Amino acid sequence: RPELSSVVGLKGCVKGFQFQKKDFNLLEEPGTIDISSGCPEESFMSREAYFTGKSFLGSTAKISPFDSFEAGLNFRTQQSSGLLFYHREGSSEFSISLENGAVVLNNRGSKVKSHKKQYSDGRTHFLMASVNNQKYSLVVDDKDKQEKKRSSATVPSPDSPVRTFYYGGSQSSSFKNFTGCISYAYINRQDQDIEAEDFQKYKERVDVSLQDCPMQHPPAGLLSKERDYTSRAKQSLSQKVTRDKPSLSLNIQELQSDDQVQTESRIEACYLSSTPTSTHQAFHFCGVANSRQHYTDLTDSFSESFNFSLSMKTQSAFGLILYVSDVQEDNFVALFLAQGKLVFTFNVEDKKVKIQTEERFNDGTWHNIFLKRHGSMGQVIINGFTGLEDRAQGNNIQWRMSDSLFIGGVPPGRGQKNIQRNSAYSFTGCLKNAQLNGQKLSPLAETFGVSPCFEGPSEAGTYFSKEGGYVVLDESFDLGLRFELVMEVRPRVASGVLLHVRTGKGYFVIYIHQGEVVVLVNNGRNEFFTKVAPRQSVCDGSWHRITVIRDANVVQLNMDSAISHVVGPVNPSSTDTRKPVFIGGAPDFFLPDSIATRKPYVGCMKNLIINKSQASFNKAVLVSGAVSIGTCPSA
Repeated sequence: RPELSSVVGLKGCVKGFQFQKKDFNLLEEPGTIDISSGCPEESFMSREAYFTGKSFLGSTAKISPFDSFEAGLNFRTQQSSGLLFYHREGSSEFSISLENGAVVLNNRGSKVKSHKKQYSDGRTHFLMASVNNQKYSLVVDDKDKQEKKRSSATVPSPDSPVRTFYYGGSQSSSFKNFTGCISYAYINRQDQDIEAEDFQKYKERVDVSLQDCPMQHPPAGLLSKERDYTSRAKQSLSQKVTRDKPSLSLNIQELQSDDQVQTESRIEACYLSSTPTSTHQAFHFCGVANSRQHYTDLTDSFSESFNFSLSMKTQSAFGLILYVSDVQEDNFVALFLAQGKLVFTFNVEDKKVKIQTEERFNDGTWHNIFLKRHGSMGQVIINGFTGLEDRAQGNNIQWRMSDSLFIGGVPPGRGQKNIQRNSAYSFTGCLKNAQLNGQKLSPLAETFGVSPCFEGPSEAGTYFSKEGGYVVLDESFDLGLRFELVMEVRPRVASGVLLHVRTGKGYFVIYIHQGEVVVLVNNGRNEFFTKVAPRQSVCDGSWHRITVIRDANVVQLNMDSAISHVVGPVNPSSTDTRKPVFIGGAPDFFLPDSIATRKPYVGCMKNLIINKSQASFNKAVLVSGAVSIGTCPSA
């Protein structure tokens, strides 16, 4: 499950499995998930690729990009610039790229540029580019259509030679390599029908992952606060994507989508603001093991010299603040807390520079930290006064960083090679004004368990910020055919997803929609729902208790003293399955089409109990986006 872990499961076929000379039928083993008999050819194909900014795919085909050509692809990125498709003959270049958020088609210097410039928003977009003897055309998301007439007509060759082309970057291109996902790409090869490219067949693959696309949805505070619902990217020509429409029984159409036009009188106002008072451009790291901000697209200056500064406020004695390394973590730079003291360390060949303050800085007030490295010399200045230096003997060697800078924590398994165990985990507290060499850091690639740094009184719970985020619980919680679930919520919005889980071929969703609480069930064959409108507004600033009891096709929903239930159609083939549980929202592509709102929940949540077992968000599989574990703003 690539959305949960950096360890990617096998996508393919297995047969003749033995352990200790004993044959095993994997289909009959307990705990088997998403395994079926047979081995379809599709199992060996890779239609999706993830590019790191230093990677690319290359192949050959009979194509004529300059004269007669068509190409299409899905892309998803949060980097404003990057090369998507490239071909070169001598000094002539054909390219499709992102430039400052816009899509640009370039054919020998003739350019067609998309009208919009927001295509680096972390959402999936589909583009189609074509060239013929009359014009160049570029279409993005079927709406942004741009054309340019050719200055002179050309006559394409009836039989093009085999030419080399690239996705994501090229060593011979001056364009910046792409960072993000490319999927369901196609080109009009002259010797075969159009179909989605199988990247497994590409002979030239440099640092490309064909197993997963780990990029999350737009992280906290980076994108517009408007969650415009972007339709799923359309596949062109032979790669059309369709989905069976669910059975909307029991008048489910009455749940009007938030995307439909509403009058102001229908939008419920909330007592608590959805944007509590917070310190400007300051971020709170919630202290779960891997809470962090992840920056990419950096230079290799960390191996030679750099200046780095930020401001910190914490009461924690331990925690990681800054970490950069090469891929093997043989070379690194780190800043962390140890017993409340700041420690700045990096290596020079096999030696370490380590600077530790005498004074403790975990007093809950803001402190300004300045770090400097020049070759084998390191320096720390705190609040403009306290200055410490150290250096190591030896020759400084340049090393290639992994293109990742982590603030506030690191992914699972990182950092422990170079940092003492207590400090190798995430920092708890607030950070702001992070700058590298006097410049703000490049746009965030990912964020996990990071929310605004709120001011004022707080209370116990888990807070889901307006910028969007969710928590993923593991499969130990059974939300199959029979269960009882209880949660307490204090919403700051009238609509938002509270819980989502896939159940076999169906799904189970709890959400708030225009002040009503809704439970939506799909048993793999039919869809049904029930809802309650609480006597007091769900947005009145008070805590509300939601209870859901499911017994196969019977679902009861309690909201404080209000009760409703539904008896849905029976699906005799339904079975219990254990799947990850998404709390507070979910990636857009996970949510069903029939759900009335796709917005994330905003507000506080506590005391989530499933089958009488308390769910601990501190032990969640994943905390993604703007989520604060353990504390909520109360005003």
